Amino acid sequence: MIDPGDEVDQLIEVVTRHAWTVRYIMLTHAHLDHIAGCIEAKAAWPVPLILHRDDHFLYERAVQQGVAFGVRMRPQPPIDGWFDEQSRWRFGHCQVTAHHTPGHSPGQVCLQIGDDDDDAGRDLFVGDTLFAGSIGRTDLPGGDHEVLLNSIRDVLIPLGDACRVHPGHGPSTDIATERRTNPFLMSIA
Repeated sequence: MIDPGDEVDQLIEVVTRHAWTVRYIMLTHAHLDHIAGCIEAKAAWPVPLILHRDDHFLYERAVQQGVAFGVRMRPQPPIDGWFDEQSRWRFGHCQVTAHHTPGHSPGQVCLQIGDDDDDAGRDLFVGDTLFAGSIGRTDLPGGDHEVLLNSIRDVLIPLGDACRVHPGHGPSTDIATERRTNPFLMSIA
């Protein structure tokens, strides 16, 4: 499960309907719209909750984030594991590789999903690092525009044009399209 936000009830329903097994709850970053459903997700699936340590200060301040945006938030369940201590995670016949891509937040990660040890995967769950035609905002605590552009240039683009990008908001895209058309990337790609 990646980023159980406000739609967590729908996610739980889909997982239950398909009788899928959740092995991890993985957070691309700790902004409230990506963590708002962690309590419900952890209650539904008592599995490890994983975050990058550089976003722990945001996660611990979920209630304060909510106040800043006029959203009622509760304290979140404890983190069980850290992407900065382990970059590869296995479930079934798949693996997840976490790529640290700071800029939108200090601990933002992009999760690359592959089928087995020989295939790193072409699907990237990027949180709010990259969008179709845009990039993540950098005006929130810990955000840094230049760092975000460096993360995209140095981490995401080298993963290859064929990589499919699944943002936390909006439609999916791919690296090739974003390199060619995204106005934020044209000067760095």
